[in-house]
Amino acid sequence: MPQFIYRAMDAAGQIVPGNMDALNVPDLELRLHRMELDLIDCRQSRQKVIALGRRKIDRRDLINFCFHMEQMASAGVPILDALNDLRDSMDHPRFREIITDLIENIEGGMPLSSALRNYPEAFDQTFTGLVRAGEESGKVNEVFRNLADSLKWQDELAAQAKKIITYPAIVFVVVTAVTFFLMIYLVPQLTSFIRNMGQELPLHTRALIAISNVFIGYWHVLLALPAALWFGGRWWLRRNERAAFAFDRVKLRVWPVGPVLHKIILARFATFFAMMYGSGITILECIRLSEGIAGNRVVAAALRRAAQLISEGHSVSGAFGHTGVFPPLVVRMLKVGEATGALDGALRNVAYFYNREVREQIERVQSMIEPTMTVVLGLLLGWIMLSVLGPIYDTISAIRI
Repeated sequence: MPQFIYRAMDAAGQIVPGNMDALNVPDLELRLHRMELDLIDCRQSRQKVIALGRRKIDRRDLINFCFHMEQMASAGVPILDALNDLRDSMDHPRFREIITDLIENIEGGMPLSSALRNYPEAFDQTFTGLVRAGEESGKVNEVFRNLADSLKWQDELAAQAKKIITYPAIVFVVVTAVTFFLMIYLVPQLTSFIRNMGQELPLHTRALIAISNVFIGYWHVLLALPAALWFGGRWWLRRNERAAFAFDRVKLRVWPVGPVLHKIILARFATFFAMMYGSGITILECIRLSEGIAGNRVVAAALRRAAQLISEGHSVSGAFGHTGVFPPLVVRMLKVGEATGALDGALRNVAYFYNREVREQIERVQSMIEPTMTVVLGLLLGWIMLSVLGPIYDTISAIRI
């Protein structure tokens, strides 16, 4: 489908530029009219336009979408009417275009889940799979309610993770700036004075002078090295599957990030698996969809192994136990769920337990980070002061004698 770059006018007379996929100009006019925009002029683009700075569809947009659809579905409002109301109140340009296309596809006879599947940038396989299961079971409102709750939990978890990362990042930047200032400006001035004293310098002072010389001679390399390692590492991991697999394994084990990340993945898996199974999706399909939300190659490989074992006739708990990735708590609750016939309820208990564990561990790590960074900064400054002032103090003491 070709893409058009257009200028349109809204109801308030404001010019709205943008780009949109359409079959032809009349189709573009129809799509803009559905968005309450009047086409002024347009031209067909020969290639897809990459809009720099274009706002992406984030988790909060999806939360609003799920909440709106759940409320409308619970009230008995038809899907088309619910989407029309949402489109009229939507201020996100790209999301508004997607909802407009959803309306057109549904009017053309396509179910909502199939229409959502056309936009993987906003709705992943798990999302569309749950909506499809809700359509088949007649519980679309429950599916959207569960999706909204799950997305809210992920948003809260992301906010907590940002709190952990923000403080160390700020302290690291401050420490780096202070280190560069001391090594490049202050230490050379003091070391020239120390050398003129004519006495033998201690080892830690000579080490400080050597490090200062490295900073002076290679400051540009030291500044560029972290960025080069970051982008080079990402490039290498994208092209080397074995290295990416090993890196994901290390991420699950390194302290203190590993245990928290492992529990986050397990909580997310248990939450979505329970939602999908409770919506009527088969176990093997639940496992297949869970691979996409794991976010870790090691866990995804373990899920594939578990699915293979289940298809060969093993029990669910036995298959997950053989993977070596899922802890005894998950295996035990899966076994209880199999015995009682309430697998989704057992997994919700697992999700509740790990959600609580993640919150407590994040708070614990956050409380440890602040004093740790303070001690590191203090040790750095103490070493520099000792290396600089120690020889001066020794010289003054010798003069007094």
